[in-house]
Amino acid sequence: MPDQSAVGMEVLRTLDKAKTQGYHFKSIVIAGMGFFTDAYDLFSISTVTRLLGRLYYYDPALGKPGTLPPNVAAAVNGVALVGTLLGQLFFGWAGDKFGRKKVYGITLLLMILTSIASGLSLGSNATSVMTTLCFFRFWLGFGIGGDYPLSATIMSEYSNTKTRGAFIGAVFAMQGFGILSGATVAIILSAAFNAAYHRPAFQVDQIRSTPPQADYVWRLLFMFGALPAALTYYYRIRMPETARYTALVEKNNEQAARDMEKVLHVQFQTKHDDSSVAIGLQKYQAAAEREADRKVQYKLFSHEFVRRHGYQLLGTTVCWFMLDVAFYSQNLFQKDIFTAVGWIPAAKKMSALEEVFKISRAQALIALVSTVPGYWVTVALIDRIGRWWIQLNGFFMMTFFMLILTFDYYNLRGSPCPADSSKYCGGHHLAFIAMYALTFFFANFGPNSTTFIVPAELFPARLRSTCHGISAASGKAGAIVGAFGFLYASQSQYAGKQDYGYPNGIGIKNSLLVLAICNAIGFFFTFFVPETKGKSLEELSGENEEDTNATEVRE
Repeated sequence: MPDQSAVGMEVLRTLDKAKTQGYHFKSIVIAGMGFFTDAYDLFSISTVTRLLGRLYYYDPALGKPGTLPPNVAAAVNGVALVGTLLGQLFFGWAGDKFGRKKVYGITLLLMILTSIASGLSLGSNATSVMTTLCFFRFWLGFGIGGDYPLSATIMSEYSNTKTRGAFIGAVFAMQGFGILSGATVAIILSAAFNAAYHRPAFQVDQIRSTPPQADYVWRLLFMFGALPAALTYYYRIRMPETARYTALVEKNNEQAARDMEKVLHVQFQTKHDDSSVAIGLQKYQAAAEREADRKVQYKLFSHEFVRRHGYQLLGTTVCWFMLDVAFYSQNLFQKDIFTAVGWIPAAKKMSALEEVFKISRAQALIALVSTVPGYWVTVALIDRIGRWWIQLNGFFMMTFFMLILTFDYYNLRGSPCPADSSKYCGGHHLAFIAMYALTFFFANFGPNSTTFIVPAELFPARLRSTCHGISAASGKAGAIVGAFGFLYASQSQYAGKQDYGYPNGIGIKNSLLVLAICNAIGFFFTFFVPETKGKSLEELSGENEEDTNATEVRE
């Protein structure tokens, strides 16, 4: 009968030194499709927000295209973020309590069902349609939230030490393709419906500019989000529990060895004895190990956790919060940039479907030149130059470009043209869009990737998913502040110059200055987070030391 501790240590060492194999890439695709769906669902709403306003909130008395009232816009866009935050906390805890495998399929199933349900949001008036849409998007966000801690934890526990950062980063990088795909599907749908139901611009015919059939565009867009998740659901529920959870939390080292032999095609030198006596002895040893571990293992809310990991958790939560405040605030000056470079004309000069097409095209272009490259540059370099340097450099560059935008915003953008105030004349439009693109390139080749990766490496297996969920939830709290707090804050300080329905704010320049300060805070809190490159998870979490102490207790 092999010693259980020896089997467990052999499994962990084998995982750390395992060569990159087909199962690693299969795991990236299975976990990554969840993040593909996450990004598709969270970001595709911005391509059809104006369409929803035209369809459900058009008022002939105003003489301009309908727009979502501020409270409705905040609800439609923000309810998914609130659901995501709560899902990160709940599924983060559940992943440690019940095991990663047992709850991993639930998150994807929830995303599939709520993506379809969002497209089927029904009602007899605008209020009922928006209410049902918000209800389903909340639960969509709840499922999306669960994918953050579970996917990161599973990928970190499957990976070898040498390429762990690239593997976790590749899962997260699927977000870039999700954002690009959401914009692409919106382009295809709007172009197809515009060809079939072509309508004049709003200023030519206010009523006919929005065909009733346009209502199908946003519904189909949301429902298509279920497809990639559905294609990988079977493979996700067939994934075995991670060996680290089985060995370090459940203390079933023999099962951990069996699982890894199947998926990584390795053969451990220990022999499995399946006789009833051997199984009984294994259970006895596992119970003894759990009792010994209980005496030396600390809990999340303990002085020992604070001593060992308090500064680390503070660093991961604050950095993620500050990053998402800036990352989700991009809509503050996106409108000015797209208008300045001529990508999006004034709303009255387009029909409803033309507006969806041009907004989606602009977002697809930004994703192609900024978002997607940033993610994959991180994947290529993270195990060479390390997480810490990438995050520090990313925050520094984001601060730098935000400060340039702050102090030279109107010079870069230009002034409203005398003949057409919906356009901007003068300015330096190429430099303007370059500043915008570089800011978010260094977000993705920087803290947007590393804040996801590092929390999955620092903490003990029994708390790893929970701590990642706490860090991610802090980020989503920052996203809510960035997406909605600054949407109000960025409104003009001067009465009458705000977007319809919004109160006075602090202005775009002051808002950008605050965002630059947020990035600077993230830069300094990066010093609370250690470098994790080239170290085993047990070395980083201190579980090697715990194992030694537990052995002494058993003896």
